[in-house]
Amino acid sequence: MMEMTIDFPGGSRVDAHFGGFTVPTDQLPEASAPTPFAVFLASIGTCAGIYVLGFCRQRGLPVEGIRIVERIHSSPATGMAEEIELEIQVPPGFPERYHDALVKSAAQCKVKKTLENPPRFQVYTKVTG
Repeated sequence: MMEMTIDFPGGSRVDAHFGGFTVPTDQLPEASAPTPFAVFLASIGTCAGIYVLGFCRQRGLPVEGIRIVERIHSSPATGMAEEIELEIQVPPGFPERYHDALVKSAAQCKVKKTLENPPRFQVYTKVTG
């Protein structure tokens, strides 16, 4: 089990603490950090990136010039994400025989797989201290 502590350091900031790390979030208009939703969306692209990086490292392929462009297509009515596109851009010299394999490796992303098979949520209060 992983545990995170979420706290409220001031203003509209809401931070998550886990494993010695702090992930700061904020809301507009004074935003001093990304919004929680932006961090969530970034986790999709960066997770895919970890898998692409691992694929390249395992094969001794250079990662210079590779990048992932994530595009979020949202519903005009609800503002909710309806489609997320991950475009893996490779430099001209990157071996074409690995293009499909890069896509397959990015598709193994744990964040993407969790969205495809969402967890159950339990939200409750507890009096402490």
